Amino acid sequence: MKERLKRLFGARRRATRLERALGYRFRRPALLELALTHRSHRYEQPGLAADNQRLEFLGDAVLGLLSAAYLYEQFAERDEGALTTLRSQMTSGQALARLAERLELGRHLKIGKGEERSGGRQRPSTLADTLEAVLGAAYLDGGLPACRRIFEAVFAAALSGLEADRWASNPKGQLQEYCQRRWKSGPQYRVLSRAGPPHAVRFTVEAWVQGKPLGCGTAGSKQEAEAEAAREALRRLAAGPAA
Repeated sequence: MKERLKRLFGARRRATRLERALGYRFRRPALLELALTHRSHRYEQPGLAADNQRLEFLGDAVLGLLSAAYLYEQFAERDEGALTTLRSQMTSGQALARLAERLELGRHLKIGKGEERSGGRQRPSTLADTLEAVLGAAYLDGGLPACRRIFEAVFAAALSGLEADRWASNPKGQLQEYCQRRWKSGPQYRVLSRAGPPHAVRFTVEAWVQGKPLGCGTAGSKQEAEAEAAREALRRLAAGPAA
């Protein structure tokens, strides 16, 4: 009877090693294959019409939603600032690269010969982007339920090493990581004024993010003024577009 059913409907495909590590078996394996296709491979293969960059874009949004929802449920006592810090750590490029290494994503990547020679298969940014692309592929394959399975199998375990107060004394570091994660570029600081006598000089500095001034700080040193500007920028970013 089983053999007859297999002939009628086809044998169920076995999960690959990577799928087992992800905790999810793709119904459309081609989506996972696309998620593992680096742009350098497509450039060397004229017949290929796409690479994983669009899936990376989609996966980034999915990861933001799932991590926010997970942290909201797991840390009911934490305020918005602490949750933002936790999410920043959990979804940073460095954290994603470490998770991708555990999954051995590099060995499954399809990359170009030049990229291979330059160490692209182990490059942290490439691994992080690929992991996001895998999430994007899972969303297209099975919606949010599929992505939750991967999130629980891969990402949730990373929470054990997170510290909500990691950036409490380093707002510039937190702003730098946030901007790098979201826009792939860091903030800029501009000195607006330097006033007062040499023994009591006061610096006023603005923090610019994506071409806009988001924070301003005044202190007795340039570094302290930058830190104050970064704190205000973080508050405005956490508050959202209406800030």
